[in-house]
This record gives sequence, C-alpha cells and structure tokens, in this order.
Amino acid sequence: MSANVDIYFSKVPKWQEELEALRMIILDCNLVEELKWSIPVYTFQKKNIVGINRLKESIVLAFFKGALLQDAEHILLQPGRVQSARWIKFTSVREIVKLEPILKAYIFEAIEVEKAGLKIIKRKTADYKIPEEFQNKLDEMPALKTAFKLLTPGRQRAYIFYFSEAKQSKARAARVEKYVKHILNGKGLSY
Repeated sequence: MSANVDIYFSKVPKWQEELEALRMIILDCNLVEELKWSIPVYTFQKKNIVGINRLKESIVLAFFKGALLQDAEHILLQPGRVQSARWIKFTSVREIVKLEPILKAYIFEAIEVEKAGLKIIKRKTADYKIPEEFQNKLDEMPALKTAFKLLTPGRQRAYIFYFSEAKQSKARAARVEKYVKHILNGKGLSY
C-alpha cells in the first residue's frame, strides 16, 4: 500500500468505502500501488494496468488497455472517444463486492495483455472521414485548409468528431461556420 494513496483516500469526501473495496481487490492481484496524475494507479512491472477515479455520481475502475480485454461479461464502458481505455462504473460497495471475482479475472487478463506486450493500434487522424460540409469549406478556403493541417492531430480529431456528431447537414454546416475563426487562429475546439 502506498502512503500517498492513503493520503488521497483520506481527502476524498465521498466514496470512501467504495474506493477502499476496489483498492483491496486490486492489491489482492499483486499490483504495485502508486499515485499518478493525482489518482491511484496500479502497475505490473512498471506498466499501468488499472486506475481508480472518482466522478461526481460514481467511481470507476479504469483499465488502461481495456480495448484489448475480452469483456466476456460486457461490463466495460468506453469513456468518450478514448481508443484504448475502458472502465467500469460503481455507485455502491454492494456492486463492487458482487463483481469481485469478475474484476479479479479482468485484472489478471489485463496483466496477461501486458506480459504479452500487446499494443493498441491507434487510428490516425487521416483514418477519420471528414464531414462533407467541412470538406467543402476546406476546399473553398485554402487558408482554412492550411490552418487545419497545422493543428495537432488531437485538435484535428476533436473538430472532425464534433462536426460529425450533428445528425443534419444544416447543423454540421453551422458548426463548421462557428469554428472557422478558431481554426484560422490555431485554436482547439474548447478555446
């Protein structure tokens, strides 16, 4: 057990019992406990296996390479558009205790993934289809096309995802128009 993680748990106003229950299950799998990125992270041979995080309405057990797990119980969720991580949400100790054998099996599978040296093959920005409305705007504004290419791949993907999420063409076009200046100024979606 890590003293830093003890301090982390002592400062958490909510989810104390749930965090401790998850911690005990994970430590029973012989992982090393550390505090990374201000959250408890559990490693095997210095490789990140799982982390515990608290959200407003739940806590999560996050698997760093969860996309490579079999997920026989269909309990892993994909947080947002993350390509590799998967998590399981909990709102009570009872849920955690009920799933303990399954959680341990998933953790041991995650360890085997690391032992095997498996890697996530991440999609590149070029693998994502640019919505027609945005492509039209890029074609008609060479400066926009240049500015978009100068953005980091993550910012490019964020725009592509955001524009693509709109179901109607009119809404996609409106989103593109709204963010033309941001792109020209080299800013990401959230600025």
